[in-house]
Amino acid sequence: MFESFGNLWRIADIRKRILITLGMLAVFRFGSHIPVPGVDTAVLSTYFAQMGGSVLGLFDMFVGGNLSRATVFALGIMPYISSSIILQILGASIPFYQKLAKEGEEGRRKMTQHTRYLTVLIGTIQASALAIFLQNLTVGNTPVLPFSGFLVKFSIIVTMVAGTIFLMWLGELITENGIGNGISLIIMMGILARIPQQMIQFWRMLHSGALSWTFAFIFAVFAVLIVAAVVLITQGQRRIPIQYAKRVKGRKVYGGQSTHLPLNVNAAGVIPIIFAQSALMFLPSFAGFFKGKMWADWIVNIFSPSSFLYNSLYVVLIVVFAYVYTAIVINPQELAGNLRKYGGFIPGIRPGRQTADYVDKVISRITLPGATFFAFIAVLPSILMVKFNLPFYFGGTSIIIIVGVALDTVRQLESQLLMRHYEGFMKKGRIRGRRR
Repeated sequence: MFESFGNLWRIADIRKRILITLGMLAVFRFGSHIPVPGVDTAVLSTYFAQMGGSVLGLFDMFVGGNLSRATVFALGIMPYISSSIILQILGASIPFYQKLAKEGEEGRRKMTQHTRYLTVLIGTIQASALAIFLQNLTVGNTPVLPFSGFLVKFSIIVTMVAGTIFLMWLGELITENGIGNGISLIIMMGILARIPQQMIQFWRMLHSGALSWTFAFIFAVFAVLIVAAVVLITQGQRRIPIQYAKRVKGRKVYGGQSTHLPLNVNAAGVIPIIFAQSALMFLPSFAGFFKGKMWADWIVNIFSPSSFLYNSLYVVLIVVFAYVYTAIVINPQELAGNLRKYGGFIPGIRPGRQTADYVDKVISRITLPGATFFAFIAVLPSILMVKFNLPFYFGGTSIIIIVGVALDTVRQLESQLLMRHYEGFMKKGRIRGRRR
């Protein structure tokens, strides 16, 4: 395994991709300490410390604490995720976008362009609401925005929207030229950035007696079991046996071997979690910016992370998005067509439509328990943490995102090694570490 990590640095292309990824993430962390103009960040941090596990606190967790510090990345990458959700829904329901989805590379380029435009629109709306929220917010008798003129609010809006656009560009740059999914890595980095501070708070509560050592031990064991379960489900596969018929071309015989078609229990990865969280946070975070209004307070209360409605909708959206994204990633008709083209078939199943129906049925059956398990893991720690009044909001959602993104990044690194005839990270036996 350690030799495999050494092999990563011996290959110039992989080394370049890793350095690009690390460099872009370093830029993200550097920008997370640049505040927007006109905001008293000390007063704003005090307000978020008093908020506890509210929806704004949850939003702040996903943007890496940038909202509580009012930095240029205060909106994070959430407007881009919201626009991606909207475009995927439109792609499944509106003929124009259905046609774009079938146009190959050109259609994907247009969809990406529309996603960027919608990101700017959603970011502008959220930044405007946030500027109004900061203007009306006071902690005690101290305003968060000492100077609340039009130019100050306009500069806040422009700065935050520009920060979101910059993060969108960083994510796409990492995806194209780096390692892993850039958007997911930015979200994971934002979550990881808060862990040291949360652990310090947890340690102080232990020493002050606010939390018992017995509870800390049970919590640690519980967290390890959750991580192990998430890894197990993420790596779980349903392998469908595939048989290739023998074909004779000239004096050579092709095919005749047996293999399998691996279908992941969680083919959608962490995307349903991120999409569901983003969809649920959009309305209450928007309403939270109008603090003091009756309708806004009502929306914030019913969408509290500890409420039954919030957690119920969270579970439903995770399952729905898991099916939607799995349908996008795996096309049974295309898969059945490729098998038939190369002489492959599933034993006992006719090639063509019956093969597509069988694969679709298997995908539907394995997606439900995988998505339900992830939904359960995402909700359960959140409820327990609210019940035991932990000083931070770090639940199953964060664990699933961190573990899922980390495993996906490792798989991409391993595939890069295998492409160049190196052994992967998890292979048994001696690692050769040489090229053919």
